[in-house]
Amino acid sequence: MLSRRGCGGIAALILVVLIAAGVVLYGWYGSGPLAKDGTFIVPNGASLGAVADRLEEKGVISSATGFKLRARVFGGGRDIKAGEFAIPAHASPSRVLGIITSDDVIRRFVTVPEGMPSIMVYERLKAQDELTGDIASPAEGSILPDSYAFERGETRQAVLRRMQAAMSRTIAELWPKREQGLIVKTPEQAITLASIVEKETGKPSERTMVAGLYSNRLKQGMMLQADPTIIYPITKGKSLGRRILQSEIQAVNDYNTYTMVGLPKHPITNPGRASIEAVLHPAKTDALYMVADGTGGHAFAANLVDHNRNVARWFAIRRARGEL
Repeated sequence: MLSRRGCGGIAALILVVLIAAGVVLYGWYGSGPLAKDGTFIVPNGASLGAVADRLEEKGVISSATGFKLRARVFGGGRDIKAGEFAIPAHASPSRVLGIITSDDVIRRFVTVPEGMPSIMVYERLKAQDELTGDIASPAEGSILPDSYAFERGETRQAVLRRMQAAMSRTIAELWPKREQGLIVKTPEQAITLASIVEKETGKPSERTMVAGLYSNRLKQGMMLQADPTIIYPITKGKSLGRRILQSEIQAVNDYNTYTMVGLPKHPITNPGRASIEAVLHPAKTDALYMVADGTGGHAFAANLVDHNRNVARWFAIRRARGEL
């Protein structure tokens, strides 16, 4: 039979154990010291010890030593992941470990709008401070306009490769489904013509009509006479910011379709999927001419008489606006 002193000693021991267990559990599941929501970056190849030290330094946890010990006991052997993670205010060490061993990394996005030339894609990637490394300006027409996710610390080259792979997949998907008898004979020619369609109309409903018109001109050996092809060798696709000069209209180069028959040597922008589809499925039309109609679209004509009438109407609109 235990004495009262013995019973009291056991009770005290149990109390000490319970208190210690409570301290251990609270130190793992209790609120952390982080005062407000923040982010934390786990570098590639970082060890648990190095991450714990960094978490303590950033004020996410109170003790790196305690975090490492409890992580080994309660962590279940989970591996930490590289990336940038969102850490909520007062997150417990248990929750912090759960976050940095999950796949829930912060993803940022860089968007390439339809018709953005490669020089501007290059500048946009360079301006992303969360990306690393250098890149060369990509080939025109090699990028599919879209929004692309990336993680902090990822290389610009890796993001660019995804953009270019998306264009390669898209043309590989669409080219076999093209209509027969097209004037474009290769995927490269399709992208080049699509780049002109992309720059010539901002009205989605017109894309197939514009594609049909330019296909007709190519079939008849007519110059395309697309203004964006004049501008491209001057600005690499950026806005000219002024009226086109007569000398520029008459310039002979690999792009200007006012002084050459056929397609430019290379695309003049990065066309979107819809413009590529329009070129591969152009409208069945006899249109050979178009001019702005004052609504953001174009008036189309099959002959010069009708075209000149449309041009006169457009000049009347511009005069009424005070533009002439």
